[in-house]
Amino acid sequence: MSENKDQKFVYDFTEGNRDLKDLLGGKGANLAEMTNLGLPVPPGFTITTEACKVYLASGEAPAALRDEVSAHLAALEAKMGKKLGQSDDPLLVSVRSGAKFSMPGMMDTVLNIGLSDESVAGLAAQAGNERFAWDSYRRLIQMFGKTVLGVDGELFEEALDEAKAAKKVAVDTDLDAADLKKLVTRFKKIVAKQAGREFPQEAREQLDLAVEAVFNSWNTDRAKLYRRQERIPSDLGTAVNICSMVFGNLGPDSGTGVAFTRDPASGHAGVYGDYLQNAQGEDVVAGIRNTVPLADLESIDKASYDQLMTIMTTLETHYKDLCDIEFTIERGQLWMLQTRVGKRTAGAAFRIATQLVDQGLIDEAEALQRVNGAQLAQLMFPRFDEGASTELLGRGIAASPGAAVGKAVFDSYTAVKWSRSGEKVILIRRETNPDDLDGMIAAEGILTSRGGKTSHAAVVARGMGKTCVCGAEDLEVDTKRRRMTVGGKVIEEGDVVSIDGSTGKVYAGEVPVVPSPVVEYFEGRMHAGADDADELVQAVHRIMAYADRVRRLRVRANADNAEDALRARRFGAQGIGLCRTEHMFLGERRELVEHLILADTDKEREAALSALLPLQKKDFVELFEAMDGLPVTVRLLDPPLHEFLPDITELSVRVALAEARKDANENDLRLLQAVHKLHEQNPMLGLRGVRLGLVIPGLFAMQVRAIAEAAAERKNAKGDPRAEIMVPLVGTVQELEIVREEADAVIAEVEAATGTSLKLSIGTMIELPRAALTAGQIAEAAQFFSFGTNDLTQTVWGFSRDDVEASFFTAYLEKGIFGVSPFETIDKDGVGALVRSAAQAGRETRPDLKLGVCGEHGGDPESVHFFHEVGLDYVSCSPFRIPVARLEAGRAAAESKGSDSR
Repeated sequence: MSENKDQKFVYDFTEGNRDLKDLLGGKGANLAEMTNLGLPVPPGFTITTEACKVYLASGEAPAALRDEVSAHLAALEAKMGKKLGQSDDPLLVSVRSGAKFSMPGMMDTVLNIGLSDESVAGLAAQAGNERFAWDSYRRLIQMFGKTVLGVDGELFEEALDEAKAAKKVAVDTDLDAADLKKLVTRFKKIVAKQAGREFPQEAREQLDLAVEAVFNSWNTDRAKLYRRQERIPSDLGTAVNICSMVFGNLGPDSGTGVAFTRDPASGHAGVYGDYLQNAQGEDVVAGIRNTVPLADLESIDKASYDQLMTIMTTLETHYKDLCDIEFTIERGQLWMLQTRVGKRTAGAAFRIATQLVDQGLIDEAEALQRVNGAQLAQLMFPRFDEGASTELLGRGIAASPGAAVGKAVFDSYTAVKWSRSGEKVILIRRETNPDDLDGMIAAEGILTSRGGKTSHAAVVARGMGKTCVCGAEDLEVDTKRRRMTVGGKVIEEGDVVSIDGSTGKVYAGEVPVVPSPVVEYFEGRMHAGADDADELVQAVHRIMAYADRVRRLRVRANADNAEDALRARRFGAQGIGLCRTEHMFLGERRELVEHLILADTDKEREAALSALLPLQKKDFVELFEAMDGLPVTVRLLDPPLHEFLPDITELSVRVALAEARKDANENDLRLLQAVHKLHEQNPMLGLRGVRLGLVIPGLFAMQVRAIAEAAAERKNAKGDPRAEIMVPLVGTVQELEIVREEADAVIAEVEAATGTSLKLSIGTMIELPRAALTAGQIAEAAQFFSFGTNDLTQTVWGFSRDDVEASFFTAYLEKGIFGVSPFETIDKDGVGALVRSAAQAGRETRPDLKLGVCGEHGGDPESVHFFHEVGLDYVSCSPFRIPVARLEAGRAAAESKGSDSR
């Protein structure tokens, strides 16, 4: 992007607020907000995301940035009474990333900028603590070397481990100043050898290089992968926060911690978080040393604890949501380093939303916006059977709920490799770090022996909805030997383990699962009560009830039989939007369809149709009974022809072998000749849908008769059938006119024969680009449109779904060509544009035209919002996705209403 000469690239914490996240990033905006609230925030300033965008586009920082940073740095030095880089009592700063959307651990941070061989002595004298100064210096060299100079972080870790081993101590806090001086010398040699340059001693050079490193971290592989996973736009850039350092590593009266205003795993109120004495910055989330529960801070430093509790209440009331807080205590002085609306589990999201309504902090409309369909889908996953026989290996911290079973793997590469081969895996680590993101995504669940609810593994897993158990201290994880040991039992790589993210329990082998209580609720087998599961059900019930009250879009089901229809109805379906009749012809009936397609004479064809008619009618009678009083859209036969014909290769081999034996079967020879005649190179674009109905006389008429007779029978039994007949793959209005003329005649015959008035509407699927482009003409013959977005996506993109998803979609996602598969979420710019224009053109011709969608997109949360926006009447999806569609339809309506009111 081009640079604006009048553009401001740096903001003091006193200048911003939480509404400037686009410009200041989430961290910078919230630091400014806390400063405005009068909370104890160390002074500092933020370099904007606009500066990052200029840097990423040109490879250079904006020309004005250096002078702006110098001016703000001078103001900070004046405020603090010390200067960056001075040898006595130096000012030290942290340099931290901060994108608009939280990306925990994905981008870079450097602490203690400003330390050098000279200033470390000044820091020691000022603090009266030589060990602290040298500990801070070794941390700077370690973080700077890895983050800014690209040195392998394992080299520093190995050197630290060797130093502890030489001193025969277990933790780094047991190293004294002399040990740390030696470690600094070792670290500097590692930097010189690996980076090809000395560690920079000039403070401003450290600062400028760290800022550039944070900018560059926006485009690291792990950051790009995380953005794709979370659907965060790639063009936002990151802000950079430069903050005066406060120190939690000054001794036992200092420390650092992370706190939540509510439990991010369950949503329950209380004191939740982790605290680590004599520690700095990343120590808590890295899981290097095991923390103590936040509640223990009350006995360690009651004054700081009481102040923190007050601040937490202030922040939750101000943000009206769960807040995630980072803080440091420096010799009894509490400092707030960050706050953000905290990531939470799906169950916590629903509980917290209803709790905040009860507290009067938000209304029902806002509560609906605080949850989403992806979270509801997570709550519908199965859980472990508590009555099953199990072998308990150990117990850790329940960091992110769910029941995950898979083969143990001990590194991300193996997790990805095995997952791609179809294996379910559990990623087991001592602690995870951002480089493990690939494996975390591939795994069914994550298990660590270190860390707590605020560790990297826990935070990232909650954000992704992955099952996670952290801090299982009894488990000895040996990643080099690829094994885990607990109580004398060894779990080798490839052994199956089960982890329960709701209880923290870890089991050997596969534990059976049972349905989720939320699914039982939707199926009418569970009602709200007093225990924890019922509390969750009650929260889901309340939010779903509100969503149903406000939504405009109706939600139907894709169902092909009475059993699926009844399940869909229990899940809240308001009809069937797609009954695929070709699914009724599988199994034993397939042979009848084969006879119909290959019939040479009218007599053979009529015999096949006569055999099929009563079977079809029985199917529809059962379906109309299950969905009595609700619309049922029946799609006429639409198979690619090859699905009902013998495999041409197998048949050819069979005939060839028979001819070689000179006992060829006349019927097989005839069949092979017919199959060769009908064989298609691309069956998906061949003789199917309306084309099949026009080429095979009587096929669609038989189906229409079966529908009409079933509706008449149901109506005469005092039922209320509401059948809709849908003609597939129409590309021109003339096709639909011919089919409709035949259908109207058949319906009239059935009405006369049964003495019943049938109000059967006839419409079509819009699944070809030409149909969408001529929707105004097609609407003259159609009473409804149902957008078949699966085929429409295939034909608009020129993709064969069966082939492309396995062949090159992974590469397209990795390269950023797709943010998400167009078969998963509707392509608004291409396919969506055709849906929008076709809906508008259809209603211009026929104002009462009913509009729906029956492709897989009907159950996708983001797509549901689009369908609401373009004015469709309903979406249709598989039965288990109905609750998700209901919720998202409500969210779309509430969001639209909120936008209108603004």
